[in-house]
Amino acid sequence: MNRRAARRLAAIALTGITVGALAACAPAENGTGGSGSGDEVTLTWWHNGTGEPLLGFWEDVAEEFEDANPGVNVEVTAYQNEELQRTLIPNQLRTGSGLDLYQQWGAGELAAQVEAGFVKDISEDVSEQVDALGGVVAPWQYDGATYGLPFNFGISGFWYNTELFEQAGIEDTPETLDDLYEAIEALKAANITPIAVGAGDGWPAAHYWYHFALKSCAPEVLQQAQVDYTFDDPCFLEAGELLEEFIGSEPFNDGFLATSAQQGAGSSAGQLATGAAAMELMGHWNPGVMGGILQEESGDENATPPEFLGWFNFPAIDGAQGDPTAALGGGDGFSCSAWSPPECTDLLNYITSVEVQTRFGEIGAGIPVTPGSEAGIADVNLQQVLAGLQSSTYVQLWLDTAYGPTVGGAMNEGIVSLFGGQGSPDSIVDSMRNAAATL
Repeated sequence: MNRRAARRLAAIALTGITVGALAACAPAENGTGGSGSGDEVTLTWWHNGTGEPLLGFWEDVAEEFEDANPGVNVEVTAYQNEELQRTLIPNQLRTGSGLDLYQQWGAGELAAQVEAGFVKDISEDVSEQVDALGGVVAPWQYDGATYGLPFNFGISGFWYNTELFEQAGIEDTPETLDDLYEAIEALKAANITPIAVGAGDGWPAAHYWYHFALKSCAPEVLQQAQVDYTFDDPCFLEAGELLEEFIGSEPFNDGFLATSAQQGAGSSAGQLATGAAAMELMGHWNPGVMGGILQEESGDENATPPEFLGWFNFPAIDGAQGDPTAALGGGDGFSCSAWSPPECTDLLNYITSVEVQTRFGEIGAGIPVTPGSEAGIADVNLQQVLAGLQSSTYVQLWLDTAYGPTVGGAMNEGIVSLFGGQGSPDSIVDSMRNAAATL
């Protein structure tokens, strides 16, 4: 039996172990964490790639690392995302053993693990990778130190119809908020709906406030808010005021409050795909969604995303404290536990190498983050997002993810109320503070 087949059998066996049993496990005799017989080292690696192609890809990476590092055995197992995040990882970390490399989403969750002493500071060992990756590493850093590295990250921005922009006489994509307002007015003058938003689903509307906060608040303010849930900086109120003004300029499609984001031709994605609107603020997955809608509408299973698509980051705000190049998004990474052996960091460096990241892009499982790996991405739309990602000096996780379900949920409800004319900029911040007080 080859090692890859053995890994699959081990993964099947492990999925039958209960959370309680995992939490009670003692360190293996062969010494997870580097303590073993002789020079043998065993690394335990948990990830969320339960389906192909990612499941087989990580198995290949583990085997390659073993081949390049004699005496190292990598025990790699896949679990469902929610299972890992809510039960398996927290319980295992509390035992202080049995887990070396594990899935890490960063931000507030990472901060709590660091403060509990569960995560290794790998700053010195990954300094070259951090320099190469740039701003995308920020969610995996805390208090000036690096505690993990991402391998996949996508950001949101405006997807737009290049043909409608040309029709409206717009030559350059907006770089500032004033430029965006000018583009909106040019599109209106050409009888073109400027922006489609699926506010009926809630979260697409909330992302507008996220972006206004991103470009209004200094990065350190946003980072600190993820730790202590303090929203006293005026920039949070300014974000709501900017959004209120933006909504008042009437840039959106008719009936936007009841519009869905991704279901059918009438959705915001569908309106962009069919040319009914010129722009949509959405994540990197949007071209795939549009392609699926076009397939459903045309009955042609070979229909692809429209060729007229362009992409640009949410514009900067003149005079604001936010980083003008900052981007908003989310991704996946890995951290090493505090008790993991040095080989854990070596494996993490290998995962984020140009070679592995290029192949990650080739299998289409996500957007690689290492510069030089873009050659593996064949999709021209994802190439645009990757270029935007690499030009961002600060990357912020989705704010509802960063602040957690309690504060994030209250924030989203307040933003949706503002869209519907029921709330105010003040009420959004008040809702966040009130929710934070319950934690």
